[in-house]
Amino acid sequence: MGYKIRSFGKVQSVKTKLILILCGLLAMTILGCWLANQLFLPIYYQHSKISTLSDSFRKINHIVKNDSDIGKSPGDSGLSEKSINTLDSLTENGSMNAYLFQINDYFGILQYNFCYPSADSLSNVQKENVRDKTVDYVVGLVNGYVEKEGRELIKGNNRYQVFKSYDERIGSYYLELFGRIDSGEFVYISTNYQSMRESVAVSNRFLAYIGLIAVLISGVLLFVIGNNFTKPILHMTDIATRMSQLDFEAKYPVETKDEIGRLGTSINTLSERLEETISELKSANNELQKDIENKIQIDEMRKEFLSNVSHELKTPIALIQGYAEGLHDNINDDSESREFYCDVIMDEADKMNKMVKKLLTLNQIEFGKNQISFERFDIVQVIRSVIQSATLLADQKGAEIYMEEMDPVYVWADEYMVEEVVTNYISNAINHVDGEKRIRVTLEMREKVVRVHVFNTGEKIPESDLDKIWIKFYKVDKARTRAYGGSGIGLSIVKAIVESMNQQCGVNNCSDGVDFWFDTDRKS
Repeated sequence: MGYKIRSFGKVQSVKTKLILILCGLLAMTILGCWLANQLFLPIYYQHSKISTLSDSFRKINHIVKNDSDIGKSPGDSGLSEKSINTLDSLTENGSMNAYLFQINDYFGILQYNFCYPSADSLSNVQKENVRDKTVDYVVGLVNGYVEKEGRELIKGNNRYQVFKSYDERIGSYYLELFGRIDSGEFVYISTNYQSMRESVAVSNRFLAYIGLIAVLISGVLLFVIGNNFTKPILHMTDIATRMSQLDFEAKYPVETKDEIGRLGTSINTLSERLEETISELKSANNELQKDIENKIQIDEMRKEFLSNVSHELKTPIALIQGYAEGLHDNINDDSESREFYCDVIMDEADKMNKMVKKLLTLNQIEFGKNQISFERFDIVQVIRSVIQSATLLADQKGAEIYMEEMDPVYVWADEYMVEEVVTNYISNAINHVDGEKRIRVTLEMREKVVRVHVFNTGEKIPESDLDKIWIKFYKVDKARTRAYGGSGIGLSIVKAIVESMNQQCGVNNCSDGVDFWFDTDRKS
């Protein structure tokens, strides 16, 4: 993934921000050190040098005092070899020149007697240089500090004074200390101040070069380190993007227990929770959609049911109303006509009563109000009982109901419901039998079920109507159905009963008729 920068220059990458901030802090730190060196190092160095000169004065005083204590007579200007070596070490380590001498005034003429370094080791030029530099200091100690061009008093007390002087001959500044120790000798110490300024300048240039190199190296290192730090963040950003697109397969591999590891664990947990929540929402939405569809279907069924019931009841109600009005108005005075009118009213009322009972039965089965009671019984006996009851009606139609003799067959089902199914099938067969007018009931033994077939000769059911005959109030031949008083509910009751027992039912067209069937469980 790249590091994007907006057109108005705002840095977007955390890694780039981190590198720029840290490099900026490093550069500012180095610049601060450079400025501190430039502004304060000379002052500090000068203060340090002054402290060194003051400390050296005290040490020289201590060395000479101890040397005098070891056996030197008063006025003897010589120093022991040990003291000389100590003074040599002091001057060499301090990068300074130190002179210890006595001054005698002979009638206004100052004579110098050098104790350190020895007079023999000093050239005449060195001796004259010391005399020229210290003659004003001697006057200053006696009469107070005398202002002189090129010389600035920095520190002073009743024992010594420290000056910053400019040497015109070599164009350089010096720090000089002039004082008098306890034994009476004068001390003159000088150190080059210009060399310190050059050292500060060299130090600052070196610091600038090192700082630039450090910033470049740090930038490269921060780039590598930034990659390691931002790589997990970029990975988690990619996972979050996939989560926003409902892709929850990606998981962050948690390998550490630091803040990044805990964040990765939280991302994984969030992904799992979101996946579970969305899954639950989808399931709930699916159930809600099904409920909506069921409600729509129930509303449509209710409308269709009311329409069909209204249609089915309209004819018998009209007949009852018409014949009742005839009786009320005494249209026919003879008793035979009145009896006919009464028979019609009773017949139509009976049809309405049967249809309402069937509707109530169907409603109870469909809505689970009619509890199924499974029991083991002989289905052959149930079928023969129904056939015996329907024989009279079949004889009136000139039809014959036939079933072969067979041994008892036991099934597990609701005996009353099975009897209702067989009754509806045989009644339907009697109403539609034609041609040879034969009705045949057979049993087919299958692996787990007993399939009961009720066949009748006659016209076939149109293929387009085979799936519709189970719908309430659906009639293939409305004129014929009306002739025998059918309501179109019987087969709907059959289907509802069979499905309530978790079995199947159906119909097949045969060469010479129609075969209705249903299954019952033959095993416990």
